[in-house]
Amino acid sequence: MPTPLARKIVRLIEEHGPITVADYFAICLADPEYGYYRAREPFGRAGDFVTAPEISQMFGEMIGVFLVSTWQAHGAPAPLALVEIGPGRGTLMADALRTIERLAPAMFAATDVHLVETSARLSDVQRQTLLRYKEKITWHDDFGSVPESFTLLVANELFDAIPLRQFVKTATGFRERMVRVNETGALEFAIGATGIDPGLLPDQGRGAPEGTIFEAAPARSAVMLSITERLVRHGGTALIIDYGHLQSGYGDTLQAVYRHEYDPPLARPGEADLTSHVDFEALAMAALAAGGHVHRPLPQGDFLVALGLLERAGALGAGKDRLTQAGIEDAVNRLAGEGAGAMGRLFKVLCVSGTPLALVPFDHVAN
Repeated sequence: MPTPLARKIVRLIEEHGPITVADYFAICLADPEYGYYRAREPFGRAGDFVTAPEISQMFGEMIGVFLVSTWQAHGAPAPLALVEIGPGRGTLMADALRTIERLAPAMFAATDVHLVETSARLSDVQRQTLLRYKEKITWHDDFGSVPESFTLLVANELFDAIPLRQFVKTATGFRERMVRVNETGALEFAIGATGIDPGLLPDQGRGAPEGTIFEAAPARSAVMLSITERLVRHGGTALIIDYGHLQSGYGDTLQAVYRHEYDPPLARPGEADLTSHVDFEALAMAALAAGGHVHRPLPQGDFLVALGLLERAGALGAGKDRLTQAGIEDAVNRLAGEGAGAMGRLFKVLCVSGTPLALVPFDHVAN
């Protein structure tokens, strides 16, 4: 049975012709009537996926530790804007603020929090989660409305939800992948006429066999460019955490997730989450183009362990019953481990600053 959004997309294609994968991606997530983030509760066991902040408080606490260390490395400026784009249910920010308040009261006092959220429903959830800090927080529909000042910015699983384009290698070169309606009235992938500059392809596309898919995400690079330009103008650092690859390459990473299981991307528009892997090399190039300083990227596991994840786990488990300790150990493995269901290697952490400086744990900092 087609979803309401599927029927809406079919009508759109029948009236105007096939649409790009990027347009399909954007409609699925942001359609004002049936879009995934407008209509569904995506997070948690009752939703479709679980993000790192929902696995354990330790994730947000390690982000808090990083923010304190970074603020100090910048010379403890005041005031400062602490910005999160795509704050989910507000869990990460709540855990980070609690940590900042405990470790660096002066930083906490100087901080104004700005949450960038397009979903009114999620904003309401965040207000409940962050009720204790309500006097410090302002919500924004877009990053451009955040006041410009020294900024520390966090974006966890933001870029994977920004639409991307796909190009397929054919006998006449790479052509854009489209979504059309087949003879049965169902959605299917097709190949359009639009090409891509070979200079944007790894090795200019030489040697790629027919059927090879290349993904390009200019919208993601534009967001990274905007973030970095602000850091260059006013100072600060951005922390980007997402799943993806450190080097640009080929491959089809477009995927849908429905009730914690992978789902065909065209099967349930508006009812399944739609994402793809993030090309961190492309983000780094955008940051460099804006004049930013790009720190050495790290796998999420290395990042969290270097900040004290294992020590924090030990403190949380001290004196607790074995069942509680086992739950903490499982959370550590999911956040920092390898293998099926673990985030430690699949997720990467990119750090960008407005000016060159050494930051723990990305750079070797002398004691």
